[in-house]
Amino acid sequence: MSDTLTVPRAGTGQRLSTLDLLEAEAIHVIREVVAEFDRPVLLFSGGKDSVVVLHLAAKAFLPGRVPFPVLHVDTGHNFPEVIRFRDETVERLGLTLEVARVQDYIDDGRLHERADGTRNPLQTLPLLDGIAAGRHDAVFGGARRDEDKARAKERIFSLRDEFGQWDPRNQRPELWSLYNGRHTPGQHVRVFPISNWTELDIWRYIERENIPLPPLYFAHEREVYRRDGMWRAVSPVSEPRADETVEKRVVRYRTVGDMSCTGAVESTSAHVSDIVAEVAVSTLTERGATRADDRISEAAMEDRKKDGYF
Repeated sequence: MSDTLTVPRAGTGQRLSTLDLLEAEAIHVIREVVAEFDRPVLLFSGGKDSVVVLHLAAKAFLPGRVPFPVLHVDTGHNFPEVIRFRDETVERLGLTLEVARVQDYIDDGRLHERADGTRNPLQTLPLLDGIAAGRHDAVFGGARRDEDKARAKERIFSLRDEFGQWDPRNQRPELWSLYNGRHTPGQHVRVFPISNWTELDIWRYIERENIPLPPLYFAHEREVYRRDGMWRAVSPVSEPRADETVEKRVVRYRTVGDMSCTGAVESTSAHVSDIVAEVAVSTLTERGATRADDRISEAAMEDRKKDGYF
């Protein structure tokens, strides 16, 4: 179990758990960015990973406020529960929210709807424009190495060039937790404070810190239909075909992306402690189990990251 490792706390005789060590590393990274960069921003979707990063940021600067804004790339296909949670969180913490809307780009012709209906791959251009508009030189993200092979390759400080692109062959070493934030005008650095966490670590931390989350992470009854081995929610942007049967099932979501490509899992886990136990025995990452857009090809995530995706 990932929280059983402990190390001595210098001079006290106490021991730090794995969660303590992960928290300390993440807070160190967040403080380093604020000290080193001029205009950081945090990507905040209302999903559990970005919620944890925001919680860590709030903890890093207590009793003051989080000293940077949050940015959400709104596909227009988000779960309503998540948008409500996003807005409630921003108001509760007194944050500045910047929103880049995919729909605006579709309306004026800069982007076009995809044949498969999903808008997740359309987020790259609004994201890069949002970063440029805010003149952000550091962008916090909630990506973790255990989610995907491409994310496993990436450093905690990940340089993006003048076009927002990532070169997996040209990354900087991060020996002894030393991070290189050097960049030239027009470039920026993506920063992943929870890169070394696992999904189980996230849920154990949420349990320990009593962090609020959108309700669809917990078991609830929903109208769904089966497609590509996943339970899809019935919604205006995710409608069943004539040969797909709509059923009422007790489900929950392991990740909360675009409604048109995010599947639910059957589950009766209504509390965080239940989810901790469920995730502990899972053999699939949440993206592999519930994100159709990552199944386009073996290198789907890496291709999008090279173009500037999260």
